[in-house]
Amino acid sequence: MKNDQFLTLAFESSCDETSVAVVADGRKVLSNIISSQIKVHQVFGGVVPEIASRHHLENVNSVLEQALAEADVTLDDIDLIGVTKGPGLIGALLIGLATAKAVSYTTGKPISGVHHLHGHISANYLQHPELEPPFLALVISGGHTSIIDVKGYNEFEILGQTRDDAAGEAFDKVARVLGLGYPGGPLIDKASKNGDPNAIEFKRVFLEKDSLDFSFSGIKTGVLNYLSNQKNRGIQVNAADVAAGFQQAVMEVIVSKVMLAAKQTGRKKIALAGGVAANSQLRSMMEEACKKRGIELFRPAPILCTDNAAMIGCAAYYRYKEGFRDDLHMDAYANLNLETCEP
Repeated sequence: MKNDQFLTLAFESSCDETSVAVVADGRKVLSNIISSQIKVHQVFGGVVPEIASRHHLENVNSVLEQALAEADVTLDDIDLIGVTKGPGLIGALLIGLATAKAVSYTTGKPISGVHHLHGHISANYLQHPELEPPFLALVISGGHTSIIDVKGYNEFEILGQTRDDAAGEAFDKVARVLGLGYPGGPLIDKASKNGDPNAIEFKRVFLEKDSLDFSFSGIKTGVLNYLSNQKNRGIQVNAADVAAGFQQAVMEVIVSKVMLAAKQTGRKKIALAGGVAANSQLRSMMEEACKKRGIELFRPAPILCTDNAAMIGCAAYYRYKEGFRDDLHMDAYANLNLETCEP
């Protein structure tokens, strides 16, 4: 039932989650249906793009129907169509984009293309209705690790980002060599609770003085070398200690750089975003660091940390309200600039 609310119907299909949501007035989630492919890709130890695209194609219509039913609205009630246009797996993105365009064409409703990271940042608006820009955002996921100055609802400046592996990518690779499975982030986090973070010392990589960029390939290689050396010496490895030491090293660097960014910008609000933002150690270390410095910390619920369409609906709403328009010629992009929302 519409009730004079501005309703955004949103689609997210950038990786391996097929998601459709209905968001009212940019902030209230009426439905947020997510069809995950984790079990499909577990056997491969990571996402297979062609398989992901096929499952998006099979699932998107039923997910759309569920989202409308749960929100108790029809397509006629919708005011705006939001969709992720990048970055992501190009085949997967095209499924969501094609479906969104079809709905826009048949209903005559406007369409708004959203940058995936803009969506992750916007998840905080759904969780915390009181939050408004400006603030710092740490976007940390399988494909991204970035510190972003959120100057407005649609104005961003990237202050630092990874130069090689994203944090989530490093977690997946370390989990795989430890035999923990996929996806690596939650499994490393779980294993770490039974390990000693000080038992094994892995190198922290901070790069140049005052740099806000990240590099995680070195620590990943450090874990691989440690495991290889122990195996060659016939020494049994304690996987929990390796996981705890690895996670501690990664999180120390991340928290340190976010605090440096806060000092450089003078921001007193920090928001976490992305799949790795659900990591329990990151949350606890960020809480402690922010409390020490008088900084307010915002965190989405775990379901809003993962890829989901509600966050895309929120971002699309604010793009539309500030006059950003797209049309049916809009394309999908594997790589997309956050600051311009253009390739």
